[in-house]
Amino acid sequence: MSDSIILGIESSCDDTSAAIIKGNSILSNIAANQEIHKEYGGVVPELASRAHQQNIIPVVEKSILKANIQQNAISAIGFTRGPGLLGSLLVGTSFAKSLAMSLDVPLIEVNHLQAHILAHFIDDANPVPPKFPFLCLTVSGGHTMIVLVKDYFDMEIIGKTIDDAAGEAFDKIGKIFDLDYPAGPIIDRLAKEGNPDAFKFNKPKLDNYDYSFSGIKTSVLYFIQKEIKKNPDFIKENMNDLCASVQKCIIEILMNKLEKAAKDLNIKEVAIAGGVSANSALRKVMQDNHEKLGWNIYIPKFEYTTDNAAMIAMVAQLKFERGEFTDLRTTAISKYDL
Repeated sequence: MSDSIILGIESSCDDTSAAIIKGNSILSNIAANQEIHKEYGGVVPELASRAHQQNIIPVVEKSILKANIQQNAISAIGFTRGPGLLGSLLVGTSFAKSLAMSLDVPLIEVNHLQAHILAHFIDDANPVPPKFPFLCLTVSGGHTMIVLVKDYFDMEIIGKTIDDAAGEAFDKIGKIFDLDYPAGPIIDRLAKEGNPDAFKFNKPKLDNYDYSFSGIKTSVLYFIQKEIKKNPDFIKENMNDLCASVQKCIIEILMNKLEKAAKDLNIKEVAIAGGVSANSALRKVMQDNHEKLGWNIYIPKFEYTTDNAAMIAMVAQLKFERGEFTDLRTTAISKYDL
């Protein structure tokens, strides 16, 4: 691995992030969160892009300062080209292009989903990185998929959601429970005090490795509507059990397909990535499968699970070594195939 110093910029949704990487080692990883979306129960694209405009210069300056480098030491700039919210991506893309031009350094475009997976190769993400080929359950608010990773840039999606992503399911069910946005971490916290077997919800029946989460959302909604008619305080009185039961159901849906894929393909190297991989119950099930199924598991540090620039910098570093640069004509794209 080279000693090149790369600045990574991430702005695909509602977090503005910048990171500095040298080799595979992260020198800084700074993020500014946008609290305003809590008022609306979800990300408002126009507000997100405005907040990125306000945050991006101070976040980049802070990442350079924390890394204790001079700006002219930067060898290249990596940025999230997509997928994501177009307005948010445009802010990061435009800034990266302008800075690369002013510093006269190469520009490197990064696929956000590839970055979640390749975050496993950051020095301190895992004790050891995954071995190829490995399966990666990539699960977040916007994406849920099982990816067969044959090499750094040779990836095949073998299963994906046909409707909602798992993170969306957590947030939409959280809305039914009148929880703040984002609901996933709140459900995770409340579930620790609940009984995961208190309530049962419908699971989809799909033959392949694909996922569906719209059914559990509808199942929860109808169940709650029925129970509230009998007891208006049902949610309040059963919140912990409801959260534990919903979480167990979503994780079982995720793991059933992942276990099937690992068995069918005879792969023991199994990783998780994305925001939902921060879920404590999902991490525990992965640990259990290390014992039960003999998997070699790879669970990244919390700071590399949610949207962050460290993972963007990691991919940019790999591309820098290969001389894979982009030019100033590149544009942000909301959909970007893996």
